[in-house]
Amino acid sequence: MIVSVALRLLYLVLVRLGGWLVLLGRSSAAKDVELLVLRHEVAVLRRGNRRPRLDWADRAVLPALTRRLPVWLRQHRLVSPGTVLRWHRRLVAKKWTYSNRSGRPRVDETVVTLIERMARENAGWGYRCIQGELLKLGHRTAASTVRRVLKRLQIPPSPTRDTDTSRRRFLRAQAASMLTCNFFHVDCAVTLKRVYVFFVMEVDTRYVHILGTTTSPDGRWTTQQARNFFMELDARASEFRFLVRDRAGQFTTSFDSVLADAGIDVVKIPPRCPRTNSYAERFVGTVRRELTDRLLIINERHLESVLNRYVLHYNHRRPHRARHHSPPRPDHLAGDPDCRSVRRRRVLGGLINEYEPAAA
Repeated sequence: MIVSVALRLLYLVLVRLGGWLVLLGRSSAAKDVELLVLRHEVAVLRRGNRRPRLDWADRAVLPALTRRLPVWLRQHRLVSPGTVLRWHRRLVAKKWTYSNRSGRPRVDETVVTLIERMARENAGWGYRCIQGELLKLGHRTAASTVRRVLKRLQIPPSPTRDTDTSRRRFLRAQAASMLTCNFFHVDCAVTLKRVYVFFVMEVDTRYVHILGTTTSPDGRWTTQQARNFFMELDARASEFRFLVRDRAGQFTTSFDSVLADAGIDVVKIPPRCPRTNSYAERFVGTVRRELTDRLLIINERHLESVLNRYVLHYNHRRPHRARHHSPPRPDHLAGDPDCRSVRRRRVLGGLINEYEPAAA
């Protein structure tokens, strides 16, 4: 298409040049007479058609010739200077084509999702805080764009976004610095003794520490287990601020003193309200359903062995719904979804099963 248009333009130019060469051989008088005749013909044509139709070849030739005329003659041509400029603008518009969309570019859906997530998860973040966090992730977004997106999603600004702190939100905010502890008992099948198990849970990660087992859990024994626990934590003890416990007699003043020395405040639940210590009670229910109610415990030594193995499974392999089906401290990487070979690992003789990708 472009080649044919170029050839046609070249043909017309050559024809016009040939006509001009013919004029060179004519006398000045003949040329003047012809000019007068042509002017009269143009005047006659203008009477019948004041706006003649010009094709693209005429538009290419007329401006080139008109610019060689004197100024006073340019005002009486078929094509005015404004028309020539308009033709030029159209030519440039066809040559340099850009997108016809006006206004700002559309915000990427990934950025919109991030803005909504940050606004809902951080009630105190304003537009500029969200803008700075997006910049850290590699997304350059103006604060006005953040405001426009939140307004479209009907999310109010930070001062009025969420002024109510619910119990659930309060506990989530405090979870990183909270510990909870409790006892549960197991009746041995052979010795017919009742063994008490003392454990502590890190509320934020749901990581469980089995501190010890005994048949007579008095205050002195419980206090000693607390000392051993904080020696095991070492530097991590400073990460915790509160410990939630019930009002059982095993938790004596000396027990609270050990916690106070470690900089931890004791929070006692109300009397006869076990649900207030829900995290610890949940673990007790889980360990009963998955272990002690399905296995005969011979003696205390057998219970310690079984609990140690179960806690390894609970802390490192068992999915937790509260943690988006992730263990408290995973000891293995996520498997490849394209892996077709899966191996089962038996725990406690097949009472519990763990699955992992088989080696190639």
